[in-house]
Amino acid sequence: MISKWAKALLLIVVAATVVAAASFQISKSRAFQFFGEIVPRINTHQKVVALTFDDGPMPGATEDVLSVLNEEGVKATFFVMGADLEKNVEQGRKIVAAGHELGNHTYSHDRMVLKSPSFIASEIERTDQLIRQAGYQGAIHFRPPFGKKLFLLPWYLARHSRKTITWDVEPETYPEIASDSNRIVEHVLANTKSGSIILLHVMYPSRAESLKSVRRIVSGLKREDYSFRTISEMLAITN
Repeated sequence: MISKWAKALLLIVVAATVVAAASFQISKSRAFQFFGEIVPRINTHQKVVALTFDDGPMPGATEDVLSVLNEEGVKATFFVMGADLEKNVEQGRKIVAAGHELGNHTYSHDRMVLKSPSFIASEIERTDQLIRQAGYQGAIHFRPPFGKKLFLLPWYLARHSRKTITWDVEPETYPEIASDSNRIVEHVLANTKSGSIILLHVMYPSRAESLKSVRRIVSGLKREDYSFRTISEMLAITN
């Protein structure tokens, strides 16, 4: 016979497990958060998309992707890490000089879940300062590392009137796709729709296949009559 205390303990364990599972799912959701506004895509019938790059900037890869974007005549949004930007400010300045947008991807790229308010503020504000030092003067949009957020990060962003920018096209999430530039291109072309926000990582040697895919992604979407916008330009459509 199970005692009342054992039953109570069992209920507590079950409830805690359910809460933990729900919190995990919410923390990685691309389209839901408890506070403020989250933007996984733009609600529009216009054939516009945003091409976004996370991490970096890094020497070499920055110049390579900027060359492709320049030749194709499109603008993108680079969600940079403060630690990388601090070491490679010249690459950050090159992104700005080419007319692209710099976004905030935190300083250390740590998961922003179960962190203190002071840690969250430091990660964001320190990176904002570095972005300004690189010469970028536009609105600084924010994207959490790994898309992770729960309570305090959205609360901080909402207090500062900032949105959480996520994405709806993410080819690199699937290992069998991420390892092959041809499959990356195919995935993006098959899943992009009006208002999509495309996520790519191109800054590190491990992402060579993603870097190789950029030109074909751009040219393929152009053939389907899509045009490219920065995140600020996409948000202006909804506003």
